[in-house]
Amino acid sequence: MKPHEPQASYMDLALAQARLALYLTSPNPRVGCVIVSPKGDIIGRGHTQRAGGGHAEVMALQDAKSQGKSVKGASVYVTLEPCAHTGRTPPCCDALINAQVGEVFVSILDPNPLVAGQGAARLRANGIDVHIGLGAEQATELNLGFLKRMQHQMPWVRSKIAASVDGHTATDSGESQWITSFEARADGHAYRAQACCVLTGIGTVLADDPTLNVREVQTARQPDVVILDSSLQCPLNAKILSPERRTFIYCALQRDPQTQALIYPNTRQANSLREKVSALEALGVQVLGQPSPKARLELNFVMRDLARLQMNEVHVEAGAVLNGALMAENLIDELILYMAPTWLGSGKGMSLMPKTGSLSQAKHFEWQGVERVGQDLRLCLRRK
Repeated sequence: MKPHEPQASYMDLALAQARLALYLTSPNPRVGCVIVSPKGDIIGRGHTQRAGGGHAEVMALQDAKSQGKSVKGASVYVTLEPCAHTGRTPPCCDALINAQVGEVFVSILDPNPLVAGQGAARLRANGIDVHIGLGAEQATELNLGFLKRMQHQMPWVRSKIAASVDGHTATDSGESQWITSFEARADGHAYRAQACCVLTGIGTVLADDPTLNVREVQTARQPDVVILDSSLQCPLNAKILSPERRTFIYCALQRDPQTQALIYPNTRQANSLREKVSALEALGVQVLGQPSPKARLELNFVMRDLARLQMNEVHVEAGAVLNGALMAENLIDELILYMAPTWLGSGKGMSLMPKTGSLSQAKHFEWQGVERVGQDLRLCLRRK
């Protein structure tokens, strides 16, 4: 069915509602809903609230009710298939059925195995017409992390790097504050805000003692913190260890696959490791191990485990070592590069990787956009 222009405009309004949930809904998807009367009047709007709160359809139904509007026979425009299962909230498809709406326009089906077409099927079984595909591209873009986690059990990994125009992230002495402008830094904070977690390495923690929180944009929630720290070097007074945010530290210790408890080696270091873990846990930090006691962290496992923890989008702000390791294992889906009109001549690079023998071994990305932000350029690229 080819959409008429009014239908597309109503879905545009639903997508605008979904964007209002950009910094809010983690780990739930960002969904917007608009209800239109048979006469073409907008009688309800809503978007998904924080986890445990109302979904977009329920919020739009409540909005219509608060105005004294009947939704019987109305058209509903929603950017993701209404859920068909009971989670933190009841099924949205049942709410629409009970409200006796006439038809539902859905941008994309929900790949969550608990939904996966069942919401649309239940609506149709109750005599409600369902149309799929209007606004699909925009709805997909809003939920890249949720969709990837549901389909591949992996998060969407976005690496943000600020560098001089000749590709250096800091001077040889390590000075990096600030290569890019305030406007670029604020723009980077917007990417932080929409992520489920900010991931960094112990090298960045020790060198910069960052907070990596969201300060330059308004947000109802702070992203969780994930630190990759193989040998548990993280200082107990590190600024990043804030009680206001969930913090996870992955170390190279083995963990029991059933209980998730850490397994300590039978070495002299075992007692000091236990003490460090206890001290971190006393600060509210969750210390996590990996399947086997290797000296280095298994990055593929870390990403799968973050998906287990319901992390949709992982925002990486790290140094050359971790960026290079993630790049080498093809774990970076998206690059956000802020390039300052500054030439350092020498300094610390964007990534440390094994030497590339030929162009066929290079990592290839596709341009998504180039935009001026303050005095800098923001380059957006995605892995092919």
